[in-house]
Amino acid sequence: MTDAVSIASRMLGSRAQHQVDIGALTTYRVGGRAALFVRVEHDEDLRALADAARASSVPVLVMGRGSNLLVAEAGFEGVAVVLGEGYAAVEIEGTVVRAGAMASLPVVARRSVAASLTGFEWAVGVPGSVGGAVRMNAGGHGSDMAACLVRIRRFDLETGEDTQVGAEHLDLAFRHSNVGPNQLVLEAELQLADAERTTAEATLAEVVRWRRENQPGGANAGSVFVNPPDDSAGRLVDLAGCKGLRHSSAEVSDKHANFIQADDGGSADDIFELMAEVQRRVHERTGILLRPETRLIGFGPSSLDIERYR
Repeated sequence: MTDAVSIASRMLGSRAQHQVDIGALTTYRVGGRAALFVRVEHDEDLRALADAARASSVPVLVMGRGSNLLVAEAGFEGVAVVLGEGYAAVEIEGTVVRAGAMASLPVVARRSVAASLTGFEWAVGVPGSVGGAVRMNAGGHGSDMAACLVRIRRFDLETGEDTQVGAEHLDLAFRHSNVGPNQLVLEAELQLADAERTTAEATLAEVVRWRRENQPGGANAGSVFVNPPDDSAGRLVDLAGCKGLRHSSAEVSDKHANFIQADDGGSADDIFELMAEVQRRVHERTGILLRPETRLIGFGPSSLDIERYR
């Protein structure tokens, strides 16, 4: 246990669990443990966490629902943070949807359609949280969070500031925002539009159908690489001959080349090494260095300097 972890552990007391298997909390269902784990149930927990983070300088990992996360088998020597279900409420008033950061995207999509609203149907096939979707400006089917996001409530673990931030201040771009690694999105306000319920339901059903036909199930984290400008990462991976490529317990999907699937009981390190090999082959074949969309926790650099997150 590092000094920083030890200090944070003392300050957090019973709020922190030790050596929790956070790999199992990701949609890949593989990976290592976190030295400390905190499930935030109340705003008081956030303030305690901020005090501990500032005093100890311990690394913090905000996990969301783990749908875009790969944790190395070596684990994470810091505090992994998950918001509790108290931050998963969904309220609809007219055409405005207010959703807690832990609200499931498919749930928000279905709730909005049931309220005869349109603009969020694309999210029904994304197995993540509202908070994570804000952080990466998630999207699909020609839309994204930036298209409907009005404002968020954001808590900064470094400063302890709890603020409302307009979407125009979030630097939203393709799979990007300026929400930092030590900042938690607590709530998002969305502006949707009125629609005939049957029309919105048909759009939602079409999204579900398309995803079932074109994307694999099983243990994966969705798109592995960010699409380059005016191109598709899946097309480039396929062009490089990587569709169906296997490395030990990890395999590039033969249904969609921008997905990697993990075997039951597989290894996060196998997935990372396969990502690096795909990245290398695409670069060799096309000159394009694909940027990972998956957040990578606890890995060292690859031969092509795969982007790392702390």
